Amino acid sequence: MGETRRRAFKIVIQITWQLLWLAGLVVGLSGVYLLLNYRYNGLFFAHTYIILPACLALASATLLLVSGGLGIWVSLRKSALLQGVFVYLLVLVFCLEATAAALAYVNAGKVDSELAPFSSVFQRYTGSSQDLDSDAVDATQKELQCCGIYDYRDWLATPWFNHSGRGSVPHSCCNSTYHTCNGTLELPGLLYPKGCQVKLEEALLFVLRFIIWSSLAVALVETVGFVSVAQLMRDQPLLEYGILDREWA
Repeated sequence: MGETRRRAFKIVIQITWQLLWLAGLVVGLSGVYLLLNYRYNGLFFAHTYIILPACLALASATLLLVSGGLGIWVSLRKSALLQGVFVYLLVLVFCLEATAAALAYVNAGKVDSELAPFSSVFQRYTGSSQDLDSDAVDATQKELQCCGIYDYRDWLATPWFNHSGRGSVPHSCCNSTYHTCNGTLELPGLLYPKGCQVKLEEALLFVLRFIIWSSLAVALVETVGFVSVAQLMRDQPLLEYGILDREWA
């Protein structure tokens, strides 16, 4: 291989490790976002396995950052060992990303059933801040800026609404931009228009699809890294072994 071509492949590897670092940060943030969603809204999830793509994304993000750091040495030093370790890490990342993408794809099709506990939690609402379910509902409506399950009318079918007799929804349904809102149904325009399950589904689908597409992008970057390192390894001289003569007494 000519020296010019070798330099070109080293430049490609330098670009690759920078992209690996960037991909590691992006994939890691997507995993953290999904974990935070589960942490603050875990009461509304039917199972915990929905966070598996996030765990795998964080693991692959860690390896991507390590691979990016190792890519620096590969581009600067002529070492078959470093090149081999670099390729090995890329293979591990590829396996983790492929698994995360597959799980994200499966979970994306089950988001609606995964959020089935929404209805039961809203039915147990009492309006007391000491109640775990009520506190979770109010916190979710404020954080996601939503009201009810699909919209504010879902509150009309809850025991709390029928027993309170106030003809209003919880104050957490009020749009924060309207300071005069008191939850009355006479002015529904002052309430958040979307339901909490709708908004949480949108957030989950976004991050799951993001994990899928980011996995494809990482696979593309890894392919470039594989090809570049393979070209450099082809130029490595093979170690020659010889038989040593030994005199026996």
